[in-house]
Amino acid sequence: MADSQSSRAVGVTVEIRGFRPEDAVAFRELNEAWITKYFCMEEHDHEVLGDPTRYVIGPGGQIFMAFADGVAVGCCALIRERDGVFEVGKMAVSEEIRGRGIGRQLLTYTVDQARALDAKLLTLVTSSKLPNAIHLYEALGFRHLAPPAVSPYARGDVFMELPL
Repeated sequence: MADSQSSRAVGVTVEIRGFRPEDAVAFRELNEAWITKYFCMEEHDHEVLGDPTRYVIGPGGQIFMAFADGVAVGCCALIRERDGVFEVGKMAVSEEIRGRGIGRQLLTYTVDQARALDAKLLTLVTSSKLPNAIHLYEALGFRHLAPPAVSPYARGDVFMELPL
């Protein structure tokens, strides 16, 4: 697995690297910003964002952070569901820097890292209120699924997967 990747988004140089303990506040704040703008924080949000090491890293997942000029501007997690299957979750890009391709870079990097972990399938849950996110997922090959009987989030009404 690559330690980090630097690339140029529109007008900004971005470094994407694995999560470090000192990234926990940025991970939480980036996610809280978009969640509270469009929805409300749910119990599972508080759990994962309050202790990402316990809920993401510990069970075998990964978190990736995107930085521009040393400032955290994005994040994305691979949350282990079972052997070979990861949920793409807690993806966020700072509102001030959206529209420059950072989300695409971050998601592409996350998918590449999932392959390096020998993942066979990526899943995700999003909302129909986030059409730009849905478009990005579709552009990278995620396909829509029928809703499961139970969703992990009240806001989740779009379910997708990407076989690797």
